[in-house]
Amino acid sequence: MFTAVAVLLLTSSDKQRSLPGRGYPISPVDFTSVKVTDAFWGQRLKASREVTIPLAFSKCEETGRYDNFVKAAHPSPDYKVGGYSFDDTDVYKTIEGASYVLQTYPDKKLEAYIDSVLTIVASAQEADGYLYTARTMNPAHPHEWAGEHRWEKVEELSHEFYNLGHMVEGAVAHYRATGKRNFLDIAIRYADCVCREIGEGEGQVVRVPGHQIAEMALCKLYLVTGERKYLDQAKFFLDHRGKTENRDAYNQTHLPVLEQDEAVGHAVRAAYMYSGMADVAALTGDKDYIDAIDRIWENIVGKKLYITGGIGATNMGEAFGADYELPNMSAYCETCAAIGNVYVNHRMFLLHGDSKYYDVLERTLYNGLLSGVSLQGDAFFYPNPLESAGQHDRKPWFGCACCPSNICRFIPSVPGYVYALKDNDLYVNLYMSNTMTQKIGGKDVVLRQETSYPWNGDVEIFIDRTAAKEFSMKLRIPGWVRGEVVHGDLYSYADGKTLGYKVMVNGEEVKANLDKGYFTISRKWKKGDKVSLHLDMEPRIVVANEKVEADRGRVAVERGPLVYCAEWPDNSFPVRSVLVGPDPGMVAVPGDVMGYPVRKIATIAQSVSYDRTGRLAVKDVKLTLIPYYAWCHRGSGEMAVWLPRTVQATRPETFNEK
Repeated sequence: MFTAVAVLLLTSSDKQRSLPGRGYPISPVDFTSVKVTDAFWGQRLKASREVTIPLAFSKCEETGRYDNFVKAAHPSPDYKVGGYSFDDTDVYKTIEGASYVLQTYPDKKLEAYIDSVLTIVASAQEADGYLYTARTMNPAHPHEWAGEHRWEKVEELSHEFYNLGHMVEGAVAHYRATGKRNFLDIAIRYADCVCREIGEGEGQVVRVPGHQIAEMALCKLYLVTGERKYLDQAKFFLDHRGKTENRDAYNQTHLPVLEQDEAVGHAVRAAYMYSGMADVAALTGDKDYIDAIDRIWENIVGKKLYITGGIGATNMGEAFGADYELPNMSAYCETCAAIGNVYVNHRMFLLHGDSKYYDVLERTLYNGLLSGVSLQGDAFFYPNPLESAGQHDRKPWFGCACCPSNICRFIPSVPGYVYALKDNDLYVNLYMSNTMTQKIGGKDVVLRQETSYPWNGDVEIFIDRTAAKEFSMKLRIPGWVRGEVVHGDLYSYADGKTLGYKVMVNGEEVKANLDKGYFTISRKWKKGDKVSLHLDMEPRIVVANEKVEADRGRVAVERGPLVYCAEWPDNSFPVRSVLVGPDPGMVAVPGDVMGYPVRKIATIAQSVSYDRTGRLAVKDVKLTLIPYYAWCHRGSGEMAVWLPRTVQATRPETFNEK
């Protein structure tokens, strides 16, 4: 792949990658400070580095993504503009993912390839910074979604601001990972063009994004540059949403954002907008924005969240459904929406510092998001249903490639979600083996985490080096340990179990009251100190609120952060005919899926069928469950997350003479 585009290294280096803008109340520890060595996530990162990202770059070549930039650098009335108006973003997203990879795995060949692509991208930028190949390659006859003039159709289908958003997201990641400004400067020029032309001043026009993401991206650009105008532009987009001529719940323009209290419409657009709202709330301290995003979050988590962390119930508009409308087989749960849900909850944590947001983030990360890409990294789900009769399968790519390229950029960014800082408080939010190098109170600290999570709940944290005199380590005690599936009453545990946890420092148990779900250890740390955290991890039975019609008479199974499902290759009966008893006695056992190690869950259940006379017959069967993220790797067939606990909820097997 690295030979298809000429390598032109026309970049400048800038090693000052600080964040000069006013930050969040709590600051994430950047991905550049965390080196993941984890077996579970290491396999995913390796697949992303060796398979997914090279595949995405090759698709950008094969499908003419790069050619669009070459054509835009030399416009012609003879060019026929096809594809999607947002095809440019696949290039930006793949570069973003590759940039995260470069931080952990320096690769001169990959870096040179990216630079060569950026040279082509830069050549397509107009003199005033505008960069939108769907118009520029043939200004007389642009893409059919673009409109005759700039910004004319941006609230509908042109995606000009959407392209800007992904450009900025990719450029910031590239800058932080490499220190080079070549991509960042391209993005700044386009952002400046938008800031000049969009607004209420003389010669400006009032427009808002048809597909959101520019809001959160501009906030990120503000943090990197310290330029307040980018934060102001993000807030302008949000302030004017629902106040222009276009009003539609599909893209959340039905009401001004501060009047919204329910998640509606296209789930990806919504999640990106809610992320931008949380950014503006956190970065400005605007109470109205804080109240609005709090209301929307409560609606999602209390009434519209799948147990897998997925969002978006219906394929009609790839959208949220009504409250408690959570069908399983027809669940849409787009992979991009799961990624957006992580973004929202990460920002909500940075705003409020409560572990309930990370409980949702972790649930989404390990289930509804990871299911979107195969273990090998070479096949993808667009929707992620919770039940299948065999009609679902992963695909090697899509014409609308938003989900694969989004996976490209997200998986390598996971190291940036592990830790966070507030003054001298270090939050440990995710458990995976890694080494963190970070200043705390202005002093260098090197911390190492070792664990086999999510397969067991034992975590060891070592202080390998510290110049800090004293700081507090805040360990997240997950909701699944504390007896809370997620915040609210949408889901609850129904097995009567009580899980516990134990924290030790240098072999001695320590006690503390939890504060917002965190166990805090404050002490003068020294090199060689060891924190041991044990989290009880057992299979759990979950039921949904009775208002969720699709899950009545059914149970779901979890263990630790993982949601489980029954799939056809592991069971000798139709999995949707199973009947789970009130005390199933489930046990975790070692296993694998396509050679990848997992913990399976085994139990005795019953299979319901019709006999030759049409009467119901029941037989004992061994039921085996696998982690939901691993389903559909062994061919298409039956799968179910929610398993019947009443006869009425089963689908009895029809009688077969054989």
